[in-house]
Amino acid sequence: MLEKINLTMLVDFYELTMANGYFENGLKDQIVYFDMFFRHIPDGGGYAILAGVEQLIEYLNNLKFEKEDIEYLRNKNIFSEDFLVYLSNFKFSCDVWTMREGIPIFPMEPIVIVKGPVIEAQFIETMLLLTINHQSLIATKANRIVRAAQGRDVIEFGSRRAQGYHGAIYGARAAYIGGCNGTACVVSDKIHRVPVSGTMAHSWVQLFDSEYEAFKAYAETYPENCLLLVDTYNVLKSGIINAIRVFNEVVVPAGYRPKGIRIDSGDITYLSKKARKMLDDAGFEDCEITVSNSLDEYIIRDTLAQGAMIDGFGVGERLITSRSEPVFGGVYKLAAIEKNGQIIPKIKVSENPGKITNPGFKQVYRLYEKNTDKAIADVITLFDEEINESKPYEIFDPEHTWKRKIIKNFKAEKLLIKIFDKGRQIYETPKIEEIRAFCINQTERLWDEVKRFENPHRYYVDLSDNLWKLKEKLSKNYK
Repeated sequence: MLEKINLTMLVDFYELTMANGYFENGLKDQIVYFDMFFRHIPDGGGYAILAGVEQLIEYLNNLKFEKEDIEYLRNKNIFSEDFLVYLSNFKFSCDVWTMREGIPIFPMEPIVIVKGPVIEAQFIETMLLLTINHQSLIATKANRIVRAAQGRDVIEFGSRRAQGYHGAIYGARAAYIGGCNGTACVVSDKIHRVPVSGTMAHSWVQLFDSEYEAFKAYAETYPENCLLLVDTYNVLKSGIINAIRVFNEVVVPAGYRPKGIRIDSGDITYLSKKARKMLDDAGFEDCEITVSNSLDEYIIRDTLAQGAMIDGFGVGERLITSRSEPVFGGVYKLAAIEKNGQIIPKIKVSENPGKITNPGFKQVYRLYEKNTDKAIADVITLFDEEINESKPYEIFDPEHTWKRKIIKNFKAEKLLIKIFDKGRQIYETPKIEEIRAFCINQTERLWDEVKRFENPHRYYVDLSDNLWKLKEKLSKNYK
């Protein structure tokens, strides 16, 4: 039986020690603003995909310390009793803004903003980051793999190679949002409505006295959805030959057409070409060829470039773990505090320019060309700034400010939407099919140059003039 864990306690210990410190120093009601953003796109890509917002909402709606949690903390002998009483009555009361799940996102722009009492806002850091980081990582990898497949089916096959059962369950969800057609993970279908599919393993074929008998038994059980794994012994000399025999003897006489074959080993480009000819010659031009076996976007792209005759891909370990780059580096930084109703911006400075944060309470706009509906750039502004679409707007590189461009005939869309107001959810989570469709639509609004696998065009994320001046002023104060 899997242990039920109160995720309220899934925190880094310093979030508790700081919270106790804030409480003891009379700061528990101090209003703060935190930003979540990331600095680097995995795999050197041109964009990432935001995922995990639904699970973040579920977490925030269920924040509560149980009696055993309080007793555990009391036994640490470092927290004040008044602080423990406060935790016993803990109720989340922050405002939260986030971009819509499934949207393409870019480095340094806030994708989640949290405003509220410092203990609450700081306390949720770990779960917010691990939830968004994990699913965004897998959704981004899935999106790359799906693009490499050029419209062919991609099924997520990686449950048994995932990093833990939550990695399998939520990874399948994220992969579907990123564009996969479904998963082999049954519980993800049950919980998250990710379409599930699957047929047989090599053990099915091995269990019978012959490959033919194994195929025949399967076809008799599932004549309407007969897809046979043909590489247990020899793809070309037995697997496809036996599959064709069973299609003719069992599937077609039952009034169905065969679904297809799957190849899980060998040179899939060569084998798929030979298999296609054998199937076509036997009158099964509509029989699909699916392949699997340690695939990623580069292998898929290369096999198709070499003329592989493949209709679908089952992608496992390299997707569910994002094996090529298994970390999504989202961070959570203080951007402002509020005193007497006034927002006081805060900044983190560094000798590394990429680690200097953008201060203040912010909004993000995405600018689109009206005639093409393609995204031109994102602009991070102060929250109360408005970008006037009726006038030309100048964007500029925040680091190389001489790089400037005047934008005309554009649309400006605000990306951050409010999902919690004083701890109350005010946003209705879309169905997963809607999130996936939104992801596909928003990805299509990016220029192809941004979607290249190697050396993609760098999408512009600029600062408004007001925010840039604020950042420069605060940076100089700490030099």
